[in-house]
Amino acid sequence: MAKIKSKDEAKAKAAERGREKVTIKIPRPLYDKLKIIIKDSGYDSVTDFVVFVMRDLVASSSVSDQTNEGEVEKIKEKLKGLGYL
Repeated sequence: MAKIKSKDEAKAKAAERGREKVTIKIPRPLYDKLKIIIKDSGYDSVTDFVVFVMRDLVASSSVSDQTNEGEVEKIKEKLKGLGYL
């Protein structure tokens, strides 16, 4: 296997594989509550749980350019319930 020469090259390779990640900041109290919620749930980390929830939210919302105002409000309410708004 070829050795990667730089961080930029590593990022490019990760992006090609669709694995590039970004950081999302959430309030510490929310993180602590999520940590309690996922204990003994099968999730390895709060990150794994949040990714699952966000994927589910996106899949169920099917946001597009034609999303109506009512759908936008439902999405906002879900995000508010999760502590993001």
